[in-house]
Amino acid sequence: MNIKVLGGGCKSCEALLAATKEAVEKKGIDAEVEYITDMEKIMGYGIMSMPALMIDERVVSAGKVLKAREVEKLL
Repeated sequence: MNIKVLGGGCKSCEALLAATKEAVEKKGIDAEVEYITDMEKIMGYGIMSMPALMIDERVVSAGKVLKAREVEKLL
């Protein structure tokens, strides 16, 4: 499983990254979690609201800071 957290490096983006890592650990999933801050790459995915969460190249959340339990439901 490939998980990407997209954001500009702000507090909200960092919070989503932490929640995502916590959710992956709690679920015991073998996943690669990437943190992408390159705006060109982010725009290439068509993301306009950050932070955003992608799972296996599919945008599952944008513009919201999810809690770990919310990320777990998406996994």
